[in-house]
Amino acid sequence: MIILIGAGLSGLLCAYRLKKEGIPFKILEARNRVGGRINTEYLTDNTPVEMGATWFGNQHIHLKSLLDELGIEYFAQHMDSTVFFQPVATSPAECVQIPSQPPSFRIAGGSSNLINTLYQKLDSDDIILNQAVTEIKFHENSFQVVAKEVFEGDTVVLSLPPKLWAKRILFEPPLPNNLLEIGNQTQTWMEDSIKVALTYAQPFWGKENLPGTLFSNTGPITELYDHCNHERSKFALCGFINPSFKKLAYAERRDLVIDQLKSVFGIKAVAFLDYKECVWSDEENTFVESDLPLYPHQNNGNPIFSKSCYDHKLLISSSESASKFPGYMDGAVYAANLIAGKITKAEKLFL
Repeated sequence: MIILIGAGLSGLLCAYRLKKEGIPFKILEARNRVGGRINTEYLTDNTPVEMGATWFGNQHIHLKSLLDELGIEYFAQHMDSTVFFQPVATSPAECVQIPSQPPSFRIAGGSSNLINTLYQKLDSDDIILNQAVTEIKFHENSFQVVAKEVFEGDTVVLSLPPKLWAKRILFEPPLPNNLLEIGNQTQTWMEDSIKVALTYAQPFWGKENLPGTLFSNTGPITELYDHCNHERSKFALCGFINPSFKKLAYAERRDLVIDQLKSVFGIKAVAFLDYKECVWSDEENTFVESDLPLYPHQNNGNPIFSKSCYDHKLLISSSESASKFPGYMDGAVYAANLIAGKITKAEKLFL
């Protein structure tokens, strides 16, 4: 029995690969939902807005290949050649031309379309929610995994950010010191991000020939993009809030965001249907305090994550562990494919 800890993209994809090979597994997920840092919220009129992973590029061949394999469409992010730019707080946003950018893409139906597609291909009994793992004990050739319940398996896959397993899970016998040290010093993608989205009955910005893109050096919003769906039948703006604003109460932060939108786009920006935000540092199953400040992507893709432990019975598969495009959805796909392949090869050798 393979025990995968974490039902994000990497964990679900690894499980999907194992199921196709007939290899039994269980996924233990601390949250009450699958998807991890991929989380599409479906708001008024089922308008999809991304609170987590959103964009990818042509270079992300592993993710694109998976989407093609599953028959999931994706589309180019609408990007204006003219954008609103606010260089300093004392000056209003102005329209500026930007150079042509390489295309970025979004998953049709929302990023959670990928998660839900993988989930539907698995047996729901094999995914157990609300199971935050606290201990992993290795005894001879088997593991005891302690969460709300206790599980037994012969191989464990850590499909969650390294800092979480390094700080939250007690290993017996202990993991190698160098692996624990690097795990503790690995920045978790999204952990300091604040995503924000607003939905609208109509895309007022397009109707008034305004840019749907905003870049600001001051905030609260630092980046904002046209977030209409592929068919352009659902209308939204979505982007990021400066992480320093997490210190404010929700109502105060929301008021500042609305004031900024009004000052940039005009009064019609206030006529939104929904306001949604996610402060990822409030997500206990994503964020854990670092001992020292970490820079973006610090130790992501570190070669130490490719090493197995406990007689090759404990493996690491997450976006941050990937040797290619770590910290991105593509990295999660790459890591899952690699680890599923290793497990499958070992199982066939055993048989």
